[in-house]
Amino acid sequence: MKYLSGLFFFLSVIALQAQSPQTLSLSNDRVKISWKNTSTGWAIGQVAVRKGSSWLNMANPSGENTLLYATEKPSEKPDTTFKDITGADFPSEKYHYQQVQWAESTNPVSLNKEGQAIHFFPQKAEQASKNNLTFRQETEVATIVTEWTLDPKFTSDIIVKQTITPKKAGYFSLASPTLATIPEQNLAWATVPGYFQGNKLQPNFALAYAYGHGIPTLPVIYRERCASTLSPMITTKNGITLAVIPEPGLARDPWANDKITQIDWNIGLSHMNRKAQLSPTLYYPVLGEPKSALKMGEPIKYTFRYSLIDGDWFKALNHAVYDVYRFKETLGLRQSKQSLTDRIEKMHHYLTDPKTSLWNIEEFEGKKIGAQSYLGGVVGSDKDAMKNSDYGAMWMLANATKDPLLTQNVLPYAENFKLAQQETGNSFFKGAPEGQYYLAKKKKFVEEWGEVVEPIGLTYYTMLDIGNMLLFEPNSTELRERLRFGADRLLTWQKPDGSWAVAYDRHTEQEIFKDILDVRPTFYGLIVAYRILKDPKYLTAARKGADWFLKNAIETGSYLGVCGDARYAPDFATGQSAQALLDLYDLTHDARYKTSAITAAKVYTSSIYTHPIASHKPKTVNGVAREDWEISQTGLSFEHGGIFGSATRHGPIQLCSHAGLFIRMYGLTKEPIFADMARAGAIGRDAFVDPKTSVASYYWQAMNRGAGPYPHHAWWQIGWLTDYLMAEAELRSAGKITFPRGFVTPKVGPHQTYGFKAGTIYGQPATLLIQEELVKPDSPVIDYILAQSADQKKLYVVLQNNRAQPTKSNIQINPAVLKKSIASAKWLPTNQTVSANAISIDLPGFGQSVLEIDLQ
Repeated sequence: MKYLSGLFFFLSVIALQAQSPQTLSLSNDRVKISWKNTSTGWAIGQVAVRKGSSWLNMANPSGENTLLYATEKPSEKPDTTFKDITGADFPSEKYHYQQVQWAESTNPVSLNKEGQAIHFFPQKAEQASKNNLTFRQETEVATIVTEWTLDPKFTSDIIVKQTITPKKAGYFSLASPTLATIPEQNLAWATVPGYFQGNKLQPNFALAYAYGHGIPTLPVIYRERCASTLSPMITTKNGITLAVIPEPGLARDPWANDKITQIDWNIGLSHMNRKAQLSPTLYYPVLGEPKSALKMGEPIKYTFRYSLIDGDWFKALNHAVYDVYRFKETLGLRQSKQSLTDRIEKMHHYLTDPKTSLWNIEEFEGKKIGAQSYLGGVVGSDKDAMKNSDYGAMWMLANATKDPLLTQNVLPYAENFKLAQQETGNSFFKGAPEGQYYLAKKKKFVEEWGEVVEPIGLTYYTMLDIGNMLLFEPNSTELRERLRFGADRLLTWQKPDGSWAVAYDRHTEQEIFKDILDVRPTFYGLIVAYRILKDPKYLTAARKGADWFLKNAIETGSYLGVCGDARYAPDFATGQSAQALLDLYDLTHDARYKTSAITAAKVYTSSIYTHPIASHKPKTVNGVAREDWEISQTGLSFEHGGIFGSATRHGPIQLCSHAGLFIRMYGLTKEPIFADMARAGAIGRDAFVDPKTSVASYYWQAMNRGAGPYPHHAWWQIGWLTDYLMAEAELRSAGKITFPRGFVTPKVGPHQTYGFKAGTIYGQPATLLIQEELVKPDSPVIDYILAQSADQKKLYVVLQNNRAQPTKSNIQINPAVLKKSIASAKWLPTNQTVSANAISIDLPGFGQSVLEIDLQ
């Protein structure tokens, strides 16, 4: 009996072990995850990723789950204040545009300290198949079921489905389980795209949270409204990237049906778990938001995926963008109803009409100065502020059209404005602009947001504007002298380490904004000086500034914006930095600058929306029927994102200054994301274009209300559209169509100036021409660039298909507008002749054809 009893006990233990194994696992050829049954529940014992022919284990596997619960709706009011690194309260009260955003970003839910945090390792586990595991946990407030499945298509991914079933009413938020935590010493890069990126923790919360200058040390929860790509991720020093990606459709739709829903908050994204351990984490629903209010027995489900990438953050970003959020399909939906070329031609009329362009000429110190009304916020303005924007585009359009309405009525007064704007007296500010804006009633120049003078403002409004004018007026001794004033001031202000101050107080001449570094391309002004004035000291100083920038911005992922009213939140200056470094590479052939330019451009892809997935879903916008893709944010960039950028409320902008740069970057790197993002931002945006003027709105939320209070934006639109079309021409012709590029535009990004010098088209010199009615494709998806020989006997027509699908089009040439006729025409580079009366093209997606026409 004793023997039988012992045998029975032994067999019972064996049976129990068979029913309740002590280890479980999921594995394929890319990832391995194993769990072990511990005294506290099922914990992950191993997370391994294949790298080459070997397996790498992540240092700290976890498996801990977190449920947040509150009986009452959490307060939306902040209860914590923060100081900058100088000890001052952040942000100061004068930045009233940021007060609401900062308050909601520092409330208890956003700081991830609200609600009861229930941490657990699941008690029950079941393996239905080798590719599927289910865990179950009973807590006092809810039952949580988590199903793990290996993705059969993307073998680096694990799909996780979680269900909360409340046992009592309240507010619930479930965090994605902590797959593994990354020790700080093993951190190579971390990012929540659209909010921050960096390679080290930043103890000053304001600097990390508002500017992304380092990684926040608090486990903050970010909103999807400024998350460009929905995927927090961390790259380790051994080259593995761990990312969390919510299932498409989980996040808010910014225009769900018939009104703006930009600020809805469905999901929370973080680089940390609730315990402030580095681990990409998703929260759903967000505690206190409508979906989190649940009744007893009312289940809620959501799905996300872990991605374990053998590679860096950019590879992981591409996976999220293309494989999960199907960005290529989004691009394929875009169809233009008006060509970009036609928009340029129509905006030409808008800008030569003083009424539509709000053009003003004022008397100032004995000169007539001209600029456009600016009805946005400017300190001290009484609706009398005036501003000019893109001097390169102004001079380009005038030179390419030879329109006297520009050459006689605009340019002379715009040049006087520029000369009057600059300080020329022997003072601390000699060479710098007195301000971006002119207040007509007060007869004074002012800065956007206070009595400050910025070195970057000197680069913009002295060096870039005057530099671009000098490309067209190379013999102007006055402009050259003024350029030298600015260059010498930049030299004087440059610090021994190569950097510059963010700004100086106009009255005390003391440096201000000491809580942030000038991680902006201020050094570019000296590139302009060297190209125009040829003095090597300017190139030496430019390189010194750029070298400081490489160490303090490129290596760390820290960038600063140029909008004073947003307290310099990171913005389009990040993309501009990439072009600045490319231009410096062209001058020096130092490979560091090219490599760093590519790095900055990759970071700038985090300023481009890639969600939600665009579709044909019908929507209503201000009473007009639209399809979802027409108003989609995908492909558009921020003015400034992050915690207190304009995108939090207004969404992205239509000013795609980066489009040409991204096409050039694609040519350099062959990374498809650059070309796809450029094209997705540029084409098929008719829902945002005012049909009367062809001027696009600035902010996404304005839809097609046109320039509104910013009429000068039309010049920037002409500038970036031209840069994009020229970059596409060069790319699609494999470098056989090239035109010299001038300097980047002030402030809004990296687009550059053309038309000051002849380019080449298949080996033949040609000068840029803009002539309405000369060429008429019968399809709006055909853009074209015009150029002519010096003797005006040859016309070149570069035809470009601006959609992903093949396009057939008939092309009508009307030489009568040039008071000429066609002698002959042929295609380049084949030299195949074509009848001038029967020109047709059959272009592949994003294809190109080039006509050479002999005129008589």
